[in-house]
Amino acid sequence: MILLVVDNPRRWRLSIPGVEVVAARSYLLAGGAGRARGTLVFNLCRSYGYQRIGYYVSLLAEARGQRCKPSIETIQEMRSKAVVRVASSDLSAQIQRALSRLRTAEFVLSVYFGRSLAKRHQPLATALFNQFQAPLLRARFQRRRGAWELAGIGPIPAGEIPETHHEFVVEAAQAYFARRRWSPPRSRSPRCTLAILHDPQEKLAPSDPKALRRFVRVGRRLGIASELITRQDYSRVAEFDALFIRTTTFVHHYTYRFASRAKAGGLVVIDDPRSIVRCTNKVFLAEMLERSDIPAPRTMLVHRDNVESVQAELGLPCVLKEPDGSFSTGVTRATNEAELREGLERLLAQSELVVAQEFLPTDYDWRVGVLDGRALYACRYFMSRGHWQVINHGASGPSASGRVETLAVEDVPRKVIDTALAASRLMGDGLYGVDLKEVGGRVLVIEVNENPNIEVGYEDRVLKDELYERILRFFLERVEARRAATS
Repeated sequence: MILLVVDNPRRWRLSIPGVEVVAARSYLLAGGAGRARGTLVFNLCRSYGYQRIGYYVSLLAEARGQRCKPSIETIQEMRSKAVVRVASSDLSAQIQRALSRLRTAEFVLSVYFGRSLAKRHQPLATALFNQFQAPLLRARFQRRRGAWELAGIGPIPAGEIPETHHEFVVEAAQAYFARRRWSPPRSRSPRCTLAILHDPQEKLAPSDPKALRRFVRVGRRLGIASELITRQDYSRVAEFDALFIRTTTFVHHYTYRFASRAKAGGLVVIDDPRSIVRCTNKVFLAEMLERSDIPAPRTMLVHRDNVESVQAELGLPCVLKEPDGSFSTGVTRATNEAELREGLERLLAQSELVVAQEFLPTDYDWRVGVLDGRALYACRYFMSRGHWQVINHGASGPSASGRVETLAVEDVPRKVIDTALAASRLMGDGLYGVDLKEVGGRVLVIEVNENPNIEVGYEDRVLKDELYERILRFFLERVEARRAATS
């Protein structure tokens, strides 16, 4: 069932086949169909202000297990200046392209069920609707210092739709309701719905397309309905029970916003926001390892006041690390005094603190995958040929990687496993990849990654489908435990 909830049905003059129009007050007091799970509710009330009638429509739809546009999360985001600023920054390129020909200082764009009357503005309308999924949107733009930016966004009251737009609104609504995702649910409901966030354009993604498809296939066997989503699906996060991020994460990045929104909405999340904050910053890791007495290479937290002591403390060559680098990026080797000085100057221009470590050459690094405090898989990542890192980003053409050797966890030295588990516990209880070196009988932690590789033919070489099943069962068990706790 599809419900269109409006303040006063007498003022709603549009007839959309297959859609029932109801008064907001009737919906709030509804029994029977108005409370049926799976109903699609489109909230077209005049105001979504806190504790106003439109606010309560979306709030009660959520309580009734119904999908509502806009959701409470979307309502709050449209009211948040901080979220609007972030959206303006994310969509800046599209905004400039769409509005570059305008000579005015302000512009208002109406978006009806994701569509714009002007074809040249359709890409921008789609992007805005993906970010703020409300049926009728009004976006206000301003030009400042020669560039356009999103100044505000909110609902269009149903009574304010110009009569000349009525036919277009009906057409846009019919096209939207005809989409497959609004088809009636199958008789057998999934045990859990999982969104897998990925970036099809990412060159060094943590999971390749084959692995993503395997997650979907294995999940289906477990009763998990998985869907691959992208950054354009931010507004849909609340539709799922769990979120699995399979693109490289950063704090000042859309991946962190996805994780935060999912966590706030009660979803089971990997990578959760706390893990992203902790693992993406090597300064935090260095401090935690030292405080917890977990062995690591000799490490310095370098700032402008102790730059001169790095060479004396660590010797040359030594390794310099950007606090938030990933996949071997942001890690350089200083082999002489000039390279050390230049490298530190460059890194300290970006961050108050930089990590410097002694250089410990080995043929390979260990990677132990850890899930929920237990070892999941173990690999030897060998150095790229003729290079000192696993990935050689300076290679001509695509980045060159060393070979990967996967072992059964029970065949890995116990000391390696125990050290990896101790390091991962500092970060949380999600999915981690702990990188370690064996040097002179010692096992040293190099990094803890919250977004470890899971690729077909590498990390899954020993466990095969069982690797994917164990990760998916983590989501399923957590989702079912949360349902039991709230029932």
